[in-house]
Amino acid sequence: MAALAVLAAATGSIALGSCGGETDSVSPRTQPAGPLRVLRSNPRYFTDGRGKAVYLTGSHVWWNLLGDRTWPADCYTSGRQPFDYGRYLRRLAHYHHNFFRLWTFELTRWRECGGSDVQLAPQPWLRIGPGNGLDGRPRFDLNRFDDAYFARLRDRVVRAAARGMYVSVMLFEGWSLQFAEPPWNWAAHPFNAANNVNRIDGDANGDGSGTEIHTLGNSRVLAVQEAYVRRVVDALGDLDNVLYEVVNESGPESTAWQYHMTRLIKSYEAGRPKQHPVGMTFQAPGGANETLLRSPADWISPAGGQAFLSDPPPAPPRVQLSDTDHHCGLCGDATFPWRALTRGYNPIFMDPMDANPQREAIRWALGNARHYAQRMNLAAAVPLPQLASTHFCLGVPGREYLVYRPGRGKVSIDLRASRRRFRIEWFEPSTGKRITPGLVRGGGRRTLSSPFRGEVVLYLR
Repeated sequence: MAALAVLAAATGSIALGSCGGETDSVSPRTQPAGPLRVLRSNPRYFTDGRGKAVYLTGSHVWWNLLGDRTWPADCYTSGRQPFDYGRYLRRLAHYHHNFFRLWTFELTRWRECGGSDVQLAPQPWLRIGPGNGLDGRPRFDLNRFDDAYFARLRDRVVRAAARGMYVSVMLFEGWSLQFAEPPWNWAAHPFNAANNVNRIDGDANGDGSGTEIHTLGNSRVLAVQEAYVRRVVDALGDLDNVLYEVVNESGPESTAWQYHMTRLIKSYEAGRPKQHPVGMTFQAPGGANETLLRSPADWISPAGGQAFLSDPPPAPPRVQLSDTDHHCGLCGDATFPWRALTRGYNPIFMDPMDANPQREAIRWALGNARHYAQRMNLAAAVPLPQLASTHFCLGVPGREYLVYRPGRGKVSIDLRASRRRFRIEWFEPSTGKRITPGLVRGGGRRTLSSPFRGEVVLYLR
């Protein structure tokens, strides 16, 4: 908490959120001004109606849409706790986050961490029978939507907008379909023939997995999915803070289906007053980042393991959300947001929302990195690893440079692009201390000594 509080006091540009109180409202100035669109001058970022680059960062948790019931706290602590969406939004605002993925699950039951079952409701379709599905509840009618699902979806996105936050709405979910703990994987899916009254069987090859529902192979399944996607767009299409994510971690066999769904959304919104970005996230297992780069999506979320967290390649001109979920799951440290920022990525964090000190440091680092991104002319900023001795540098040549040093030592930076003087600012992420010792003249390569011994951020402007 100290780090962000110090930045707020020093610059007056950040207002800390509070974990108390019940209101979701904030100043209209901080609310989205229009749907995001890719920034033409710098396609690594989005822009909104104000014309500035919008830097997205934040943390997401699996049960932020379907988690009103009692959930296990996480796989690493004992006990259960109800999910409080209002408190979740206040937490994100407290850390100065402005983005999260809104998770859905296609299964009706979920066995968490080898423990007891969790009920996942509501689902997009009405459960009115006749007869019961394998989970003991009335079977689905896949021709009739459950308005409660879409009302909840809209309410959650609207409340996030009031907090100035963008929401990536997950349309489908593939990881649980492949890897959920038995018995509730395919047996708990609405497209299992035993679970719907429409005689739709998504498991065409009879292997008990149903992964083929995320392909184009079954026209009846596809028709139900397309109708559902259009219903989601109908529910959210007038809102400014919406992004769409086709599916979380379906395998490479889903490529053509994901491309199709992306084009479907774009086509369906084409004649509407507002269009929203559509994203494709990493395919697991066995996916390739090249598939994402070739996609018609407006934004992508790649994977690269621990190496991508510590030394990501400079981002090409494409909006990319670097998500720990796709790199290594519950992982990362407080250096990850700074490494991602200075290489041109929008970092986000899969977060069980526990009290783990390392994860707490990551939450604050995400907010502090966003603070510096907001101060920069991000619309013109590009990764410049070749200019800094640390190789972590984002800047506008001749105008401003943000350099990150993970360890110790002096910082050398090439300022030959301008002979003007630059104001020096040092920031120590671990303590929140900020020092502005003076100026340095450009026109050559300069070596600066940090007033801090360890991890440090240098901002020259």
